[in-house]
Amino acid sequence: MIADWTVVTAFCDRLIPADEHPSAAAAGLVDDLARDAAGFQRQLWADLLQPGFEALSAEVAVRDLKGFFELDATHQDALIKDLIEGRTRAEWPVGSALFVSTMIRLVVEKYYGARNAPGWPMVGYNPAPRRSSGLAGTPPMGLPVRRLCDANDHYDVIVVGCGAGGGVAASVLTAAGMKVLVLDRGEYLTYEQVGTDHLRNYRLSTYGHNTPPGILDAGHRLSVDSSGRETLVPPWAFEYGALPHTVGGGTRLYQGMAWRLTPADFELASTHGVPDGSSLADWPFDYAELEPYYDRAEQEIGVCGDGRAHANQGLRSREYPMPPLPDNSEARLLRAGADKLGLSTGPVPMLINSEPRAGRGRCAQCGECVGFACPTDAKNGPYNTVLPKAVAAGCDLVTGARAVEVRTGSSGRVSGVLVVDVRTDERRVISAGNVVLAASAIETARLLLNSRSAHHPDGLGNHSDQVGRHLQGHIYVSGFGLFDAPVIDGPGPNVRIATCDYVNALPGVIGGGVLANEAVKLPILHWHWALPPDAPRWGLAGKHAMRDLYRRTSHVFGPIQETPTPDARVTLDRRIVDRYGIPVARLSGQHHHESIRAARAQQDKALEWLEASGATRVWPSQTPISTQVVGGQHQAGTCRMGEDPGTSVTDPWGRVHGHDNLWVMDASLHVTNGGFNPVLTVLALAYRSAERLVAESGRRA
Repeated sequence: MIADWTVVTAFCDRLIPADEHPSAAAAGLVDDLARDAAGFQRQLWADLLQPGFEALSAEVAVRDLKGFFELDATHQDALIKDLIEGRTRAEWPVGSALFVSTMIRLVVEKYYGARNAPGWPMVGYNPAPRRSSGLAGTPPMGLPVRRLCDANDHYDVIVVGCGAGGGVAASVLTAAGMKVLVLDRGEYLTYEQVGTDHLRNYRLSTYGHNTPPGILDAGHRLSVDSSGRETLVPPWAFEYGALPHTVGGGTRLYQGMAWRLTPADFELASTHGVPDGSSLADWPFDYAELEPYYDRAEQEIGVCGDGRAHANQGLRSREYPMPPLPDNSEARLLRAGADKLGLSTGPVPMLINSEPRAGRGRCAQCGECVGFACPTDAKNGPYNTVLPKAVAAGCDLVTGARAVEVRTGSSGRVSGVLVVDVRTDERRVISAGNVVLAASAIETARLLLNSRSAHHPDGLGNHSDQVGRHLQGHIYVSGFGLFDAPVIDGPGPNVRIATCDYVNALPGVIGGGVLANEAVKLPILHWHWALPPDAPRWGLAGKHAMRDLYRRTSHVFGPIQETPTPDARVTLDRRIVDRYGIPVARLSGQHHHESIRAARAQQDKALEWLEASGATRVWPSQTPISTQVVGGQHQAGTCRMGEDPGTSVTDPWGRVHGHDNLWVMDASLHVTNGGFNPVLTVLALAYRSAERLVAESGRRA
């Protein structure tokens, strides 16, 4: 490893030089790099960076120059530009451009992404809350949990997964008098345990996730392209499609947009037909069937918003229980632009307390929202609303428990679940009258496929080869606009305005979705996502680009309704298993061409909105619209519901065809995934399915 860090220090100080704000070295970042080089980045330095600095010294010698640290700033910058463009004279055992780009990334991560990073005051970012929780004290947080060894041998119902769907299911079933066991492979994590690492979270997981705050056991095997080329990706990679492994699942860290699907979403196939190569289908019921459950989720879990604000929405039986979050400067600017275009707009409904509610605080408008837990416990999910009541009423919540296999008898009835304690490797089969799977679209499909037996050699519910098919997530499109004056005023969660006018209403395409302004952006995310394509990313010019553009850049983004395909799917790769012996999930398939067309059309609308709002320059996301299917955080569709067992996995109530006591209550059920964040639909379906389970068990919810 490098013993003399003089050259490293000089190099870093050209990547982020001094001006009125400190250079990289003056900010102490080189010391941090040295610690990482001796620690978790040891291999990176050994393979790339140390050979790169050795080649840099050889490059300086070949050019008959002084040592790099002895050159003046002009000559140092000229040499770095040569390395980026590959104009080298010495032999480079590693690519000179890769060497420089890696060093730029590492230094930028420290300058803008470290805790209390030196670049934060320069760009005007402050993560601190802007207002109080509205409570006199700090609300108590947490849930009493058990270990697998504490569980009983038999329950009326076992619920696998404690996210949005599983939490609702457990609360409804417990309220009906059933003895319920909830299993979650994660732990209940406090706000402090989740942490606020800007490089390890579900928005930017460069070095891993924060739930859990460590490395998971296995990656998914991903079919990268249509030729079948595969790559085993780590659990924190975007392609993995992972959701948080903690009690609450995605609801612990999400932004909390709480949209209902529109009436049109339930009959897309009837409206548009079924495009060649797609599996587009109508839902087995309409919006009116789900409306009471949307309402129940909004009232019991807690949504703030304005139910009269948006066009292109279904009828509502009640207003939201809380008013919307306060307006902000970006929303006012975008509202004026929407008015010019004739677009209707309104506030974004959020599963966030806009005012104190049920003993928990209101949103404190901090600068760390998506990807992080809430410091005032204002983000609403079953884990902090309805589930605590269920646990108090006798529901057993067992954490650190991984479901390995669903067991069945010869008749096809489910008999129980094989579970492993992730800390002790203890294994137990716990029997149950009913089993509810709510582990996420990828993991629920994976569990069903792994639950093989002589009677079910292809897995449970898979007699028609439907389990794992029709995998959907959301293609997100983005537009950025630069304004003459600051448009970002800082308070989170920042997202305040949306238009639903393009939902299933983009001319000439199937799909379309909501467009809204983005959540509060971390400075390191701005560097990765939001700088203009020609903006400098290093040197004094790069530093000034961050300083001058961070608060003057607006970001409009949104998902499109994907057109599902049967070949977008989850299968098992039995060549590779995780530590529990479960084959890793293999994600394969390509987006349907209708999805790509819809994404491009919606991206144009985002840019048009920004231009109408007064942006002096607009540009799309520099990340190409991918054709590769990944579930992401909105994964859905792998156990779609329907009347026909030949084309669906469950009946319209979420019960797996052929197994009268096996249920699915997560986004796996979605026939289509809408042009919205899907969590409110997950909650509503879970209420509906759990009520049905209770009714068929002869009990009353």
